[in-house]
Amino acid sequence: MKRMHIHVGVDNLEQSILFYSALFGAEPAKRKPDYAKWMLDDPRLNFAISTRAKRGVDHLGLQVDEEQELDSLRERLKAADMAVFDEGETVCCYAKSDKSWVSDPSGIAWEAYQTMGDAQLFSSHEKESEQACCTPETKGTPGCCEPAPKSGGCCSK
Repeated sequence: MKRMHIHVGVDNLEQSILFYSALFGAEPAKRKPDYAKWMLDDPRLNFAISTRAKRGVDHLGLQVDEEQELDSLRERLKAADMAVFDEGETVCCYAKSDKSWVSDPSGIAWEAYQTMGDAQLFSSHEKESEQACCTPETKGTPGCCEPAPKSGGCCSK
């Protein structure tokens, strides 16, 4: 089953946690000094905030429960002639995940991923950049969607 994912960059984590907890009627499922995440069932949403992402909506995504769902989603994106950046297994947002990225024609990054467990670090490249989020820079143009990894940060290879 799929779950919509939204990651928002915030300036003040504590004020944002108070706001979103009131909005959702729930406390975060995961909370770190620079990050919070709500796993909601109504609506079915993985909503995350962090002080490491660019301010505002950083990226959108589809989180799947099973490896086969992720394989199917990746195949569908590639069959639609989208340029897919297969990041593979990585650590980001205090989670171990297998992920791929595409961007829409306007350059909005979309993450397709399966979470496989918790992690102690924000990212596997934490020492490289204290401010980096895991979203690769993307650029969209009409008719194609070609993501490109950042030159630095947690998603560069």
